[in-house]
Amino acid sequence: MDMQTLYLIVPLAPLFGAIVAGLFGKAIGRSGAHWVTILGVAVSFAASYLIFQDVQAGHIYNGTVYTWMESGGLKLEVGFLIDPLTVMMMLVVTFVSLMVHIYTVGYMADDPGYQRFFSYISLFTFSMLMLVMANNFVQLFFGWEAVGLVSYLLIGFWYTRPTAIHANLKAFLVNRVGDFGFLLGIGLIAANCGTLDYAQVFAQGPQLAAQSIELFAGSPWLLISVVCICLFIGAMGKSAQFPLHVWLPDSMEGPTPISALIHAATMVTAGIFMVTRMSPLFELSEAALSFVLVIGAITALFMGFLGVVQNDIKRVVAYSTLSQLGYMTVALGASAYSVAVFHLMTHAFFKALLFLGAGSVIIGCHHNQDIRYMGGIRKYMPITWITSLLGSLALIGFPFFSGFYSKDSIIEAVQLSTIPGSGFAYFSVIAGVFVTAFYSFRMYFLVFHGKERYDQVPNAHGHHDDHHHTGKPHESPWVVWLPLVLLAIPSVVIGYLTIQPMLFGEFFGSSIVISHEHHALAEMKEEFHSALAMAMHGFTALPFILALAGVALSWLFYMKRPDLPAAIMKVFKPIHTLLDNKYYLDKVNEWFFAGGARLIGRGLWRGGDQMLIDGLMVNGSAKLVGWIASVTRLLQSGHIYQYAFSMIFGVFVLLTLWFNRA
Repeated sequence: MDMQTLYLIVPLAPLFGAIVAGLFGKAIGRSGAHWVTILGVAVSFAASYLIFQDVQAGHIYNGTVYTWMESGGLKLEVGFLIDPLTVMMMLVVTFVSLMVHIYTVGYMADDPGYQRFFSYISLFTFSMLMLVMANNFVQLFFGWEAVGLVSYLLIGFWYTRPTAIHANLKAFLVNRVGDFGFLLGIGLIAANCGTLDYAQVFAQGPQLAAQSIELFAGSPWLLISVVCICLFIGAMGKSAQFPLHVWLPDSMEGPTPISALIHAATMVTAGIFMVTRMSPLFELSEAALSFVLVIGAITALFMGFLGVVQNDIKRVVAYSTLSQLGYMTVALGASAYSVAVFHLMTHAFFKALLFLGAGSVIIGCHHNQDIRYMGGIRKYMPITWITSLLGSLALIGFPFFSGFYSKDSIIEAVQLSTIPGSGFAYFSVIAGVFVTAFYSFRMYFLVFHGKERYDQVPNAHGHHDDHHHTGKPHESPWVVWLPLVLLAIPSVVIGYLTIQPMLFGEFFGSSIVISHEHHALAEMKEEFHSALAMAMHGFTALPFILALAGVALSWLFYMKRPDLPAAIMKVFKPIHTLLDNKYYLDKVNEWFFAGGARLIGRGLWRGGDQMLIDGLMVNGSAKLVGWIASVTRLLQSGHIYQYAFSMIFGVFVLLTLWFNRA
């Protein structure tokens, strides 16, 4: 089998599974639906691994598979770019997707929409693979919109819940805002480069950097800066960066497997991947990099604070995802693209693990999601406990765990960066270490340790009673815990094994471009000796001390002195209210954007539709015709003598005019 056939198999195998499960779900039954989709993704993963080995041997492919159409010299094509960055993403997407598919067999066992769910997640995998394998902006945009559409279907999967429908609409609308910027960026590239092929656009990068554009009269901007900022606005929507982050926590309304697949490992990292792929363009604009850096820093720190006040187990992990996406964006802004995608990879494993672990806890606790009514689960669910602990240690950056290598590398890259805003970004990522450790272990201690609080779950009326309890938790079936174990392994070891080739070796080769002025990564390479030495040094570094302080404080608050959080909350009530209301950003959106749209709509309806169109043009013209008719009616009396008089009068007027002219 030649390699080009293998490239086609990667996205088409999950698409085949999605079509079969979606259109013939009733005919093939539940087991047929999960077997066809799991096998499709497994084939895709195996093919990705073979392609990875081929790329490692030095074979890179960039070619067109199918020309869709040509318009005025602009070609719209389906094509693949297979290089080290692509294969790394392909392996992450297919592996995490395979784990999620297996996990879903147990998690969605009692759901009536079983076949539909498998069809959706397999279709999502196809869309994501088309996005990462693209060699042109048309296919990138197709994958970009397709993952957005499938995430809309998945967030609102339980469509009888009003909250789920509200959440998927919110995700869809917020992403449209980002996509509008993304489309503008692609449009500017098409207008100024005359092509949408990556390689040809990158070759014209210096020409774009030499051009300027006037967005407002008298204030020229560098064209490359405008293009990069527009593209990054697309990434802000997809990768949930402030202020377009509001959709991600609400999207937890979808079933847990998609929280792991979409909102931890794949879709939300599409923006990070896209900016990395566009590194030849971003390197030409310091303004764009500075913008990326500051937005990432705000997201990394301020979204972490929100994780501290959440009580829903999935929402804590969701805010943690927002914060970690902020870290990746900060790395992009510091020109450390390989560090950003390295964190993307390590984060995909441990965050998918934490989400699936949370789902396992939800199953074990009879679908209770409130961490205030858990506790002591460790002895009932040992596999879920140990895997969740490993995921939490990776998240807080404990030395030797995968998260340590990528997170510490981001902190170091920002510290060495000279791009405007790097001082604020360094403060944000350092403070974020403490905050992350605090809320991660707050959740861990409340769920797995301490006294059992299952009998305090409120009943339908919101009261606590001794008769309303959910019973003891129980370990999940093997189809649920097996993916946890398989994700825990890379969460522990992948950073140690891959940091040297991915960050300081030649793994990415020419797929990532960094200009000479941005030397953070080069300086880090000089300081790096080995993964072991880095971890040993990590035990004495500031991030580790801050992480330990965060864990210690959460242990004090939630294990030793559980009365302290309530007392502190009373003292800092305004801050708690601010965090509880998520900085009032939803209220601002509802008042300003939604309210503004309604106001404009009402103005157009009343002023435009009722007054101008209905009142003046439709009814006004009818009234004018009626008035003319009423005037002419006075002349039509039916009396012959009146008509004779009118004729004589008319002849008299005509003769007068004629004599006057003569």
